[in-house]
Amino acid sequence: MTAPATERDASPPQRSYPTDEELLIRVLVPYKEHCKYLKSAEVTTSAGLSCAQGVFAIQESCYIDDTGHLNSVEVNIAYNQLMYYLVAKSVKEGLLTGFEAWTLDDFWRHQLPDILIARFASNFRRPVNPRHFTGEMEFRSVARRAPGGGSPFLHAQTVFRYQDAHGGRCDGEATLAFVNVP
Repeated sequence: MTAPATERDASPPQRSYPTDEELLIRVLVPYKEHCKYLKSAEVTTSAGLSCAQGVFAIQESCYIDDTGHLNSVEVNIAYNQLMYYLVAKSVKEGLLTGFEAWTLDDFWRHQLPDILIARFASNFRRPVNPRHFTGEMEFRSVARRAPGGGSPFLHAQTVFRYQDAHGGRCDGEATLAFVNVP
């Protein structure tokens, strides 16, 4: 069913950004070479929120013998890499609500010490082949908070999902806290 013309016209345009190779390399600098799972990512944005679709490959687990499927630790690492890239690209392009005052220098300074996963939940529907899979994550909301007059932080609700070419599927939700924000 198509929305009436006035409703369609009122929606903000969606923009898409292909993989920024230099940015991706820089985002993955903190990771050990054998733990760089994200190979490419495309960012889309609409109405002040962003999402990213990524391609991943895990040739060898960084901590355990081969399980033959994507496991919860690797899901978390893949999430971190796609989330870091999405935030960095959003900051670079001025895409994500709540990050308007950030520069890329702010992102690099905050990437490891100040971007916290406050809650992380994943659901494994069918085993995902870790050798080649795709995934996506999106910001559902970003809000500035200062509980009890304390230090302000950005609170973000995100969702993610991973799949492979053979029907493997995993999804979940994560709550992020960006502390010590500019």
